[in-house]
Amino acid sequence: MRKFFRLLRKIIIWFFILSIGGVIFFKFAPVHLTPLMGIRLVQQISNNEKPKLHHKWVPIESISDNMKRAVIASEDQRFFDHKGFDKVEIKKAINENKSRKKARGASTISQQTAKNVFLWPKSSWFRKSLEAYFTVLIELFWSKERILEVYLNSMETGDGIYGAESVAKINYNSTAAELTSKQSALIAATLPNPLVYSSKKPSSYMRKRQSQILRQMNNIVLPE
Repeated sequence: MRKFFRLLRKIIIWFFILSIGGVIFFKFAPVHLTPLMGIRLVQQISNNEKPKLHHKWVPIESISDNMKRAVIASEDQRFFDHKGFDKVEIKKAINENKSRKKARGASTISQQTAKNVFLWPKSSWFRKSLEAYFTVLIELFWSKERILEVYLNSMETGDGIYGAESVAKINYNSTAAELTSKQSALIAATLPNPLVYSSKKPSSYMRKRQSQILRQMNNIVLPE
C-alpha cells in the first residue's frame, strides 16, 4: 500500500506540474494542434475517409472585430465580466433543465477554450471536473484577450476546419481580418454543431440564428 500511495502522490504532483506548465506555455505559444483535431483525424481514417485538417494560427489583431463580437454574442455575452464561470447562465440552465427533455449547457468561452486545448469533446463528470480545473488555470494565467485569441483559432468551424482564418478562406475566399458582420454571425451560428450546420450553405434555421446573433452583436462592446 505504501508503494501505491507513493506512486499516486507522484502522479498527482506530476499532473499539477505538467498542467500548470502547459497553461503557462500556451500563454505565449500558438496552439497548432488540439486533442479534438487529433480525434477527428482518427475518426476520418477509421471511416476510410481522406484526412482533413485545415488550420492556420493568426494573432488576434488579424481577426475581425466582427468575428470577436459574433462569438461573444452567441456563446458568452458576459465573457469580459466573469472569472470563467457564468453564474447567471448556470442558474438559468439549472432551472430550465428541470422541464427540458434535452439539457442545455452554460459553458463559457473560457470553459470551451480549456476543453479545446487540453481535453477531449465527449462529456462526462470526470471531463467536466478537469475542464473546471483548466478553466481556473487559464483565467489565472491568461488575459481575456489571450483566451479569446486561442478560442478563435481553435474552434471547430466545419468538417476538418478549425479557426477563423481557415473558415474564412475555405467558405468565403477571404481572411479572418476581412470577415463581415454577416459572415461572422453565420460562422458563430454553426458553433453548437459545426459538423451539422454550415456557414457556406446555410439553412433557413441558420439564417434565423444569423439574424439573432447580428442583433445581439450590437450590444457587445470590445475593450480598447
